[in-house]
Order: sequence, then structure tokens, then C-alpha cells
Amino acid sequence: MIHSHAARGHEPVRIALTGANGGYGRTLLAQLRRTPELIPAALVEPDAAGMRRTLAELGLEAAVVADGAALDWSGIDVLVEATGQVGVGTAYAEAALDHGVHVVMVSKEVDTVAGVDLADKAAAAGLRYLPGDGDQPANLLRLVDWVSATGLEIIAIGKSGEYDLVFDPATGTVTQAGVSIDAPGMADLLDLGPEPRETLSRRAALVDGLKRSAAADLCEMTVVALRTGAVPDREDLHYPVARIAELADIYAAREDGGILGRDGVVDVFSALRLPGEASFAGGVFAVVRTGDPVTWELLRGKGHVVSRDGRYACFYWPYHAMGVETPLTIHAAVSGVGVTPRPRPTTLLAARAVTALEPGTSFQVTGHHHEINDVAPVMVAPEDGVAPYYRLGGARLRRAVAAGGLVRLTDLEFGHQSRKEPGA
Repeated sequence: MIHSHAARGHEPVRIALTGANGGYGRTLLAQLRRTPELIPAALVEPDAAGMRRTLAELGLEAAVVADGAALDWSGIDVLVEATGQVGVGTAYAEAALDHGVHVVMVSKEVDTVAGVDLADKAAAAGLRYLPGDGDQPANLLRLVDWVSATGLEIIAIGKSGEYDLVFDPATGTVTQAGVSIDAPGMADLLDLGPEPRETLSRRAALVDGLKRSAAADLCEMTVVALRTGAVPDREDLHYPVARIAELADIYAAREDGGILGRDGVVDVFSALRLPGEASFAGGVFAVVRTGDPVTWELLRGKGHVVSRDGRYACFYWPYHAMGVETPLTIHAAVSGVGVTPRPRPTTLLAARAVTALEPGTSFQVTGHHHEINDVAPVMVAPEDGVAPYYRLGGARLRRAVAAGGLVRLTDLEFGHQSRKEPGA
């Protein structure tokens, strides 16, 4: 039997979890059954009855409060914030820090709006504010740290979209998240071919009927950009339709046949695979320049993803196991070991009007991917007065915004956001 991890012998850590009955909360609570040193001391969930049913299913006991205002912070060591709501989540994080409690931030929406300020507040108080392992931002930051520590030069980092594109040659269809479209031409495009950018363009055209981009993707990559200095190559990201073995060829400089106009890029791709092939599982990747050709030909022979010209290679972790991994961050918050870099205001997730917007237009955050109506998420350089994308949730326009324009803070009036939205 493999020996138990040393973490199991740590002093007890008392956890408060907000958005506790959401999908992420469920996966974390289930995992806490295997980490006895981590104690779910308080669960904040408006649906208290539903939360108690979940606890009964899991065989756990914990105090349930419907409103975080009733939380007794004196019995808490770490807050795991998972509401997915900017206003509520920021308030919970600020309250935790005010009471000397470390914060593990699962709500990426909060991080893109208030993460820099929350991290500064935590540092000033001698506390830690960290993105939660198990979601792509923290996992990608761990991968970047590992690759950087080896001395390799990173060219691009990123993740795959949450759902693969599964091409079935027998039916000529591509399926994504249960939605299928006819795309028999994909059979001729399974190899990148001599003109990679042309192949990528043709693949993209074939799956144009599927929604491949998501606000959640750009939100997650903004969290990473704030902590690495990586930048998008285009504000809406490339989203190439790519097979795993092609990533080192695709995320290469344009002069080397790839798609990148610069180094140090953050991006998202749509993973293309056949039925029965392993999924990328919304995992993360880093593409590097190789160096010594003998070394990398040896590694190619061992199955590593190396570009056809040998100049680039890709490391990847094909998983993000949600709350199953979050105990890693909870321990890091308490110990200070393995923490991620503090965020800096290097990139802004902003909102660009899809059409001309009239005064009085209301914005709501809806759906699994937390999209906002009538605007597109874009990653841009910070500019005074431009509204963060998720500041629009629950707000409405006080003045018109032209099609293609960035929504500014002065365009908005606030005060309409609900505190009753479900957890992330």
C-alpha cells in the first residue's frame, strides 16, 4: 500500500465554504471525506435545505448558514469562496481578510474584478489570497512554475475549452457537449498538413455552427495573465481547432508556420479528437522553445509532443479535477508553501458591445459559463475607466454605447445585483 501523505498529519484546518451547494462545492465536500485534517466548519448556502440534503448524501456534518452575515469567523482558518458572484464573493473575501482568515478564491469572476486589491489586502495583513487548485487557472500556474523552474523558455500557455470536438468518421459528424453537426470534410483535415494555418482555418469553418468560445475561458486566462504577465495574441483569443499532438506546431511563431505574433501568449484551443481517444479534459499546456536538437529528438522518441521542425515542444496536464484538487490550495494558504504569484494589473477582462446598445439596457450574468447578454468578453490592456466584464452583472446602461465600443464604468448604473444567485 502506498504510504499516506504527510498532510494527513497536519493540525486541523477549519474551512468556511461559500456557494457550498454548487457543483464545485459538492466536489470539494466529497473530497474532504478523505482529508480528515481539513474540517468543513461552516457552509454558506442560501438553499439551506438543499445543502443539508447534500451533506446527508455525503455523510458529512457541518454548520449551514443561509447568509454569510451570520458567519462566526473566529472558528475559521480558510475561506473557500465559490459563489461565482462578484459583489457577494468580494464581500465574503474582504470579510474573511478583515477577520484574519486566508482566502482560496474559486470564483474566477471575482478575481478578474477585485483580485489585485484582495491580494494586496491579504499581503498587508500577513495572509494569503490564492486561486483554487482544481480549476484551470491555478493548475496552469503550477505548470508554468514547474516549466519555468527547469529554465525552459515559455512561448505560449493556455488550456483547452471545456468540451472536446469529437469527430466520428463513421457518421461524418462533430459532437461537442451533446450537440452534433455534419462535418464530413473533417476527415480530410485530421492531419495538420504542410500549411497549418490553412488547415486550422478550414477546420474552424467546418465547426462554425458550434459555440466554442466562452466568457469563462477568457475569465480564467485573465486570472493567469494577472499572475504571469502573459498576454493574449488577440483580444478574443485564437481558439484553434487542434489535436493534442499538434500543439507544439500550432503555438509556434508565424515565421515558423504557427499562429503566434509574439512570445509570452495566453490562449485557448478546441481539442479535436476521435471517438475513443483520450480527452484533454479541459486541461492546461505550456509550449516552449527546445534548444539542443539531440535532446528533443530523444524526447520525441519517448512520445513527447515536439514540433515537426524540432524547435518547439509542449508540456500538458490533461485534467482539472475541481474540488478534488482544492485541498492542495487550502494547505498552501495555511503553510505558505507552494503559493502562486500575486496578481498585477497587466490585463483587463472587458466588455465590448456586440451591437449598438441603448440607454436602459440591463445586463445579467447567466448560464453555465456565466455569459453576459449583448457584450463580448475581451482581454485588453488596462485603461482607466473601462469596466471589468463582470462589473456589468446586474447593472444597466445610463448612456448609449456604440457597436464595438468598450463599456466604461461611467456608462453604468449599479445597485440591481441579487445576493440570491446560485453558487458556482
